Amino acid sequence: MKNIIKTTVAVIALSVTALSYAATPQMVSRSDAASLQKIGVVSSGGFTTLDDLVASLDMKAAEAGATHYRITSATGMNKLSGTAVLYR
Repeated sequence: MKNIIKTTVAVIALSVTALSYAATPQMVSRSDAASLQKIGVVSSGGFTTLDDLVASLDMKAAEAGATHYRITSATGMNKLSGTAVLYR
């Protein structure tokens, strides 16, 4: 009985990990984006590091259901803002 429970827990954990990875949109280049369908644009701002800005744009792309995104701008001095085009 313990082996069945351990196996079930392991399968559930692996499934959740696989699903969360599959739902993460991938950043693409301009040439790669040419073969994808544009579904929208997102913007974000108020960040102190470029990594935080990219993470925010990635999260917004995932929330919008995009499979891919391309960052089109990143500007600012003390507070960064940026935009990304979403693709499916």
